[in-house]
Amino acid sequence: MTSSSKIQILRTVQQVRQWRHQSLINNQSVGFVPTMGALHQGHCSLVAQSLKENDKTIVSIFVNPSQFAPHEDLNNYPRTLDRDLEILSNQFKNKSIDAIFVPKISEMYPNGIVLEVDKQRGTFVTVHGSSEQLEGVTRPQFFRGVATIVTKLLNIVQPTRVYFGQKDAQQCVVIKNLVKDLIIPTEVRVMPTLRESNGLAMSSRNEYLSKEIKDKSSIIYKALCNGENYYNDKIINHNQNSVDSKKIIKEIYDLIKQEPDFDIEYIAVSHPETLEDLDQVTPGLGAIVSCAVKVPKENSNEKARLIDNIILQ
Repeated sequence: MTSSSKIQILRTVQQVRQWRHQSLINNQSVGFVPTMGALHQGHCSLVAQSLKENDKTIVSIFVNPSQFAPHEDLNNYPRTLDRDLEILSNQFKNKSIDAIFVPKISEMYPNGIVLEVDKQRGTFVTVHGSSEQLEGVTRPQFFRGVATIVTKLLNIVQPTRVYFGQKDAQQCVVIKNLVKDLIIPTEVRVMPTLRESNGLAMSSRNEYLSKEIKDKSSIIYKALCNGENYYNDKIINHNQNSVDSKKIIKEIYDLIKQEPDFDIEYIAVSHPETLEDLDQVTPGLGAIVSCAVKVPKENSNEKARLIDNIILQ
């Protein structure tokens, strides 16, 4: 790893705090990009934004056990640390990342961590009101795990700004509410979803997919755009004051259903701040239109779960 020699690899909370203390002394801003590894261009776009907006940038790589249920794919989640470090070392030419935090589970969960919620011990963070719907219906412990690990990481790094991708729209809302409610002095920056050339949202879970299924999965974004075009047409060309959410959902549903092997888990039209279901979408407030679709994995009888969203203005 000679190419990463100028990037400090930090393994403990204490090392991160010492590193952060130095930037405080020097009055330098710190940008932070938390990841679970298996890095792709979507992550790199967040890092590039942080490099642009801050004096120092730190990236964390940690597959967080507490956001996985016992039946989910924690053990199979892609872990590509050497490749991730290579990407972070070589991707950014003008200005390099300053530090990478790669903690062990024992560092982040001193009491240990098991996947069964009722057997967990220690402190956990729940953001009520924006965690239970959408992704939270099928993954009830997911946002509790996300909120807990993000709180820990923000406490450790104490960044000026933290960066997330719009693809995880509900996660962004949960984290914004978390930072506001716990009065954490960090700005949450949400950056646009990066997409493959066919429109498929970049995701670590795309590694599960064959090229054929990746190509077919582009229908998810096309369908969301269908819903967006329907909304814009009604507002702009038909001078409507609002648009029925059910009709937007039907435009999306009808297109995705053309792929017989795809299972639609949900399509939702939600308030952009509270994530409550909206009956009507009105310009100005707008909406987050999101979906989860299960698609066949390569060489497996199982399915991978893809999420995506668009923002209506």
